[in-house]
Amino acid sequence: MDLITKGLEKVVDMVKLRVINFVNIFLSSVLIAFAWNMFLLPHKILSSGVAGIAMMLALITPINTGIINYALNLPLMVLGFCKLGKRFMFYTIFSVTVTSIALLLIPIKAISSDPILSSVFGGVLAGIGTGLIFKSSGSTGGFDIIIFMLTRKKELPAGMLMFALNAIVIFVAGFVFDWDSALYTMLSIFVSGKVIDAIHTKHLKLTLMIITDNGEKVREHLISKLVRGITIMDGEGAYTRERRKVLFMIISRYELAGVKRLIKEIDPKAFVNVMETVEVMGYFRRDG
Repeated sequence: MDLITKGLEKVVDMVKLRVINFVNIFLSSVLIAFAWNMFLLPHKILSSGVAGIAMMLALITPINTGIINYALNLPLMVLGFCKLGKRFMFYTIFSVTVTSIALLLIPIKAISSDPILSSVFGGVLAGIGTGLIFKSSGSTGGFDIIIFMLTRKKELPAGMLMFALNAIVIFVAGFVFDWDSALYTMLSIFVSGKVIDAIHTKHLKLTLMIITDNGEKVREHLISKLVRGITIMDGEGAYTRERRKVLFMIISRYELAGVKRLIKEIDPKAFVNVMETVEVMGYFRRDG
């Protein structure tokens, strides 16, 4: 009975987490659409990535941003679903869908007449929404999917790739509209990035040090759910003198929320230290 009870508790906890993630992604996606339609679009200020391209096309055509955003993301989502993690892509598809629908329903109306204030507050709100979606193991689609596929097998500088892709959006915005709009767009992207970093980690790779009394069970659980290598060492508490296992692993930023959940399922009392990883030499599998 105890095994059945524990199994049911794990299923309930998993369902609760999925529901919480979907609710967070839903509200965050609506917040992003609100930031675009109420702060950025009225002043011809763009967001980053594919969303920025969608906003630019919407401003020069009669088609709504939501329709263009979904149309541009659709082929990327199909490719991502085939190449990347299924759960990650389910959350991403849900986020893009909700954002696109919200863009259709929320009217485009300027809350502030000041483009600088609109750039800052629009960037803050979009950054909060994006950061919370990252924490829920999803993404907002667009360039995130492209970067993941480009860096999945090769050691390419993800940060530089993202900067280059966003720079193209800003550069084109300067020619299509004016350079003031391009500079406001740059300000909005900068503020949004800072907010995302405050909520979530900005680094592509993270190193986890896991200290647990259930080292073998944690190892088996992580390996069964992730395609990641794990290094195990013996540890001893300095005060208690108790023997524990120390597990080291490197993951991508999008896996962090899921890995913490997996560890908690086996050992809620495990000590987990999450460290920023500047560089990884050697083989690092990128299809997580």
